[in-house]
Amino acid sequence: MMRFLTYLILVPFLWVSSASAGERPVLVELYTSQGCSSCPPADALLLKLAARDDVIALSLHVDYWDYIGWKDIFADPAHTARQRGYAKAGHRKMVYTPQMIINGTDHVVGNRPKDVNALIRRHQAAPDRVALSVVRKGDQVQIEARATAAINTPLVVQIARFTPQRTVAIERGENAGLTLSHANVVTDLSELARWNTARPLTLKTPVNPDQPVVVIVQRPGYGAVEAVAQLR
Repeated sequence: MMRFLTYLILVPFLWVSSASAGERPVLVELYTSQGCSSCPPADALLLKLAARDDVIALSLHVDYWDYIGWKDIFADPAHTARQRGYAKAGHRKMVYTPQMIINGTDHVVGNRPKDVNALIRRHQAAPDRVALSVVRKGDQVQIEARATAAINTPLVVQIARFTPQRTVAIERGENAGLTLSHANVVTDLSELARWNTARPLTLKTPVNPDQPVVVIVQRPGYGAVEAVAQLR
């Protein structure tokens, strides 16, 4: 059963955008919990999505099911807050697991592959508005971006640090006895800058030389993802 929670809403440069639609990667954010019995199929689906070149997949573990017998070792209140931010932006009064957010705008039950893939294809067909490049230089990542179409709001530039794969034996709770594998487990997601798209963007940020990262350029208020790039 899908789990719901209601709440009151008080290399050289890697260019990830081109002139033609259908070439840019699509960001898929999975909101999941090791304490949710309906989440393991979604976790398995994200493993498959993470292997695709046309998708950038991130796993964000929430903490609101920790009370039912197993505390998710990757859960972070910041992930819960981000999921609730998406819900508020979409005028939804609940959050649930497993939920996938596609390019910041569409949501879908994360264990329904046909629905997930249909949304990915739809977003791939959308025109690009931002050209984004990222390159690793030792202990820094250099980010460059330029608008390829008019955008009437500043954009939020974020960086996500993640672990490519983790496997955990679940000892208690709804998934007791299972061993779960998770792809691209987010360990930190932070804002780097607010970018006025009237001018090109250039910035650098420190990273561990071996740490894979994803750079997300997104409309404010948990809006549409205009560009995304990954460095492993």
